[in-house]
Amino acid sequence: VQLQASGGGLVQPGGSLNVSCTVSGRTFDRFRMGWYRQAPGKERRFVAQITWSDGSTYYGASFKNRFTIVRDNDKDAATLEMNNLTPEDTAVYYCAIDRMGIDGTQKYWGQGTQVTVSS
Repeated sequence: VQLQASGGGLVQPGGSLNVSCTVSGRTFDRFRMGWYRQAPGKERRFVAQITWSDGSTYYGASFKNRFTIVRDNDKDAATLEMNNLTPEDTAVYYCAIDRMGIDGTQKYWGQGTQVTVSS
């Protein structure tokens, strides 16, 4: 399984940015796709995830009102739509898949994409 993240960049405070994650080589159907972020000097933090089978979503604290995760079944991709960004949102954003199996959950990580919020 390979995850390719894209869409990071520089955005001004108050602006919006989307980051996307495309999956390739997937051979399973039961999984969740999510986004995490890691700011300099801080631990990686959960942002949002979506369950592929039914589209249900779950957000980390403080993200639900500004961030939205959506899926594209045709492209096998999930996009994190980020609005009203602040400098505190500056981080490397990582996508991940949780494969849900009878033996438990297996996690796959993609490479990160840098998001910088600055004027």
